[in-house]
Amino acid sequence: MEHRILITGGTGFIGKEVCRTLNDKGYQLTVLSRQPPDTVRSLCGRVDVVNQLDELDGHSGFDGVINLAGEGIAEKRWTETRKKALRSSRIDLTRELVEIALSWEKQPSVLVSGSAVGFYGDQGSELVTEKTPPKDEFTHELCRDWEQAALNIEPEGVRVCLSRTGLVVGRGGGFLQRMLPPFKLGLGGRLGSGDQFMPWVHRADVVRGLTWMLETETARGAYNMVSPNPATNRAFTETLADVLHRPAVFPAPAPALKLALGEMASLLLTGQQAIPERLKEEGFEFEYPDLKPALEESVGR
Repeated sequence: MEHRILITGGTGFIGKEVCRTLNDKGYQLTVLSRQPPDTVRSLCGRVDVVNQLDELDGHSGFDGVINLAGEGIAEKRWTETRKKALRSSRIDLTRELVEIALSWEKQPSVLVSGSAVGFYGDQGSELVTEKTPPKDEFTHELCRDWEQAALNIEPEGVRVCLSRTGLVVGRGGGFLQRMLPPFKLGLGGRLGSGDQFMPWVHRADVVRGLTWMLETETARGAYNMVSPNPATNRAFTETLADVLHRPAVFPAPAPALKLALGEMASLLLTGQQAIPERLKEEGFEFEYPDLKPALEESVGR
């Protein structure tokens, strides 16, 4: 079992919960973060903090690495500058991470690296497993190159797991926090036709999944980190409204979203009916397989 773990993106919506979980299990954690150590510890618990990767050049090494760094994909309009920042924060950092890890006295036994179901591009209503051929678009290229940067360490005998994560629901953050204000006012509704799939997953299951990948010596390659019950946007918004005891009668028309968000509107208007085929085959069990209990926990009712 791995004991010393390096985590990038450890202060994020998922990362801080990963840190708390691994802390409780007795791991020794080091978090890469530009934030002051006191801030990092307030979010992550008992951890060592490094501000730059090159501080770890020639290090004695870690037993495992969890790589979750990356700027929020839906936070700003996708200008060419923004796209470069999204790529750099994932791909360049992962390449640098692998280069630094190769300088360690001892190689890690495992690298668990983030990715997203955006890897597959817009798949309409097709059922998407890890074997589904991707559609070539920006999110696919981003995830493909991000995954390849992590896989570059595999020839050194390091086990690599790729977590193709869906839309993460949970308390106090993530995309749900942006959806809640209009829905609480009864002003929510479907996006576009509402027929596009939203491959959602509860944060607790993402944390358990990443921990499972870290600890399961037979786990390797790409895993769809999504609920086994994907929902359409219409079903998702209706369930959220039901949980909040509000109507959901104000749809956002596709042309308005495209006007407001540009190319980034594709994140909201297209999707993947992704299922966690490999996780289920390999015995992973979900704590929140169904949408309504996941949303009830996430909005604190």
